[in-house]
Amino acid sequence: MADTVPWRPKAGEIPTDPGVYRWRDEAGRVLYVGKAKNLRARLSNYFAPLPTLHERTRRMVLTARSVEWTTVGSEIEALQLEYTWIKEFDPPFNVKFRDDKSYPYMAITMADEAPRVMVTRNRKIKGAKYFGPYPKIWAVHDTIDLMIKVFPIRTCSDSSYKRAMQTGKPCFPGQIGKCGGPCSQKVSIEEHRALVEEFVRFMGSYDRRVITELRQRMGASADAMQYEQAARYRDQVGALEAVLEKSAVVLRDSVDLDLFGISEDELAAAVQLFSVRGGRIRGVRGWVVDKELDIATGELVEQIVQANYVTDEPPREVVVPALPEDADALQQWLSERRGGRGTKLSTAQRGDRAGLARTAAQNAAQALMLYKTKRSADYTTRSAALADIQDALGMTEAPLRMECYDISHLQGTNVVASMVVFEDGLPRKDQYRRYTIAETTDDTDSMYQVLSRRLARLDEDAELPDVPDVTTDEVVEGSKPTKRFAYRPQLLIVDGGQPQVQAAKRAMDEAGVHDVALVGIAKRLEELWLPDDDFPVILPRNSEALFLIQRIRDEAHRFAITHQRTRRKRDVRSRLSEIPGLGPTRVNALLKHFGSVARLREATAEQIGEVNGVGPATAAAVVAKLAQTPTSADGPTSAEAPTSADGPTSADAQTSAGAPTSAAVPTSATVPTSAEAPSGPPVGGAPSASGPVRVPDVTADGPQRPS
Repeated sequence: MADTVPWRPKAGEIPTDPGVYRWRDEAGRVLYVGKAKNLRARLSNYFAPLPTLHERTRRMVLTARSVEWTTVGSEIEALQLEYTWIKEFDPPFNVKFRDDKSYPYMAITMADEAPRVMVTRNRKIKGAKYFGPYPKIWAVHDTIDLMIKVFPIRTCSDSSYKRAMQTGKPCFPGQIGKCGGPCSQKVSIEEHRALVEEFVRFMGSYDRRVITELRQRMGASADAMQYEQAARYRDQVGALEAVLEKSAVVLRDSVDLDLFGISEDELAAAVQLFSVRGGRIRGVRGWVVDKELDIATGELVEQIVQANYVTDEPPREVVVPALPEDADALQQWLSERRGGRGTKLSTAQRGDRAGLARTAAQNAAQALMLYKTKRSADYTTRSAALADIQDALGMTEAPLRMECYDISHLQGTNVVASMVVFEDGLPRKDQYRRYTIAETTDDTDSMYQVLSRRLARLDEDAELPDVPDVTTDEVVEGSKPTKRFAYRPQLLIVDGGQPQVQAAKRAMDEAGVHDVALVGIAKRLEELWLPDDDFPVILPRNSEALFLIQRIRDEAHRFAITHQRTRRKRDVRSRLSEIPGLGPTRVNALLKHFGSVARLREATAEQIGEVNGVGPATAAAVVAKLAQTPTSADGPTSAEAPTSADGPTSADAQTSAGAPTSAAVPTSATVPTSAEAPSGPPVGGAPSASGPVRVPDVTADGPQRPS
């Protein structure tokens, strides 16, 4: 028996966020729905060696052919979504939810003299007001415990209430302050019913005005120095905030909408569709589309919405991340698809819908990252990409080893470069290199210097390991001993257009290197420039070859940006440490106190002197030193983003060398499986030609999009 199933996802592909997962068989039927506080930790238990699994768990894992997950903001949201999907899909392996019991509700017995709040599965209590259902009984108790901190209504049983009425002695909740005490006449029946109505009103609408009023009372009590009362109001505010957080996934019962989350890059877009019916998420569907053209987000939204509702009827409202230019026409089309009953097309600006929109966007970002990772990790796909690159560039052999170079600077200062290595279509991080360029005139001169230094060591096969040295131009990624290079590259890629390519060609000619191919990739149209050609090579936008070259380029850009930011941080700290009496501890204290070097630079000597351990003389020295330090050492502001030789790319948003992500903020995802990722409504026109085409350079500044 194999250790585990062959299709298991890689551990790095599974997020560590809370969420809900679904196991599906080969027909797409949902076998099991579960929730987890940490999806990666939970799912790794299922992929343990098969002989160690429980028989029933092993049977479920062997029956399944894929697993997908959706991340949410909290474990409570995961519980609510788990319940919704169990009721929706009726999975055969969820046996603990398949008994005769229904899900628990919170009930307020409005027909009683003194209404009580209780947990029940009985939906037939006369005159009761119900909230729920809840996926776990303890979730109901948690909500009640929080609510009665603000609205201390009755929770005791009817027998306890009658006994207290007869004896005049409060029941136990009344004795510990968790009930107002209508049974012992601490509060009147009318006052208690008013509390109950406020309780019901808040649970029914989640009106934040209650929290605002409590905050105002807290401030008034604090001003009057009634600190114990202010503390009670503070606890009540915290309790209501916690209740609101627990209900973030659920909208009002009357809400019916479809919400789209989209994450995109130059070539692809991941779509997440959340279907909300009756205020609850009834379904989540995700797919990835290839972008044949570089279109705006609004136009992409229009195509996705139209493709999705060709056969399906839209709900009362469709929420999208951005409105297209002809939003009115699209809204009218949706209304017609709904039989003329009217459909509203909108974006989520605030409140619960905005929170749900963020969750959908995060799901889409994670799905896009996983799609790109799986696409580049497939051996057959990588082989086809390398073969296509060979044909497009007219090479005699496939580029099994490729090196890509990128220049990064901050408004002409702190110029650095990076070299990343891909072998067989996969990154070789142990052979990455960083370069520091002390003096340069422009990007082309920087590229020439870097290639000259690299080609001078092209055939070196040193026995001694490379050692990182922050004072020189080369830094090895990692610390394990390694030879410089296993073999010569077949292809050198530079980030930029014809000027950068010509600078690299000049360095290759001077080094006498003529058996290595050279190409540049310009970002605007993603065209490839060869040294001796007047026209660029245009690869099909959905080709695996272009995808691989873009990934190498983005990785080089990310690596260069990381190096530059590290140097800027080190420069600032080293300059501050030159001040007598200002060691590493006080430098850290200064930066922590002000939050950034930019704020420290704006501070006066008196403000700096307020930091613990920094005296007036040292503060004055800090001001003088920062006045002498170039502002480029501060790091980029929002208006001063680091740039590369050809401008920033989506690699700015990447967090790992191996898995490029989209520019969106990724925290959570509904992840399509390998069988599901490409599915969904098609978007865009017919695919372009299978091979590369060449277009003329119509301007002196660079190629334009062909008409």
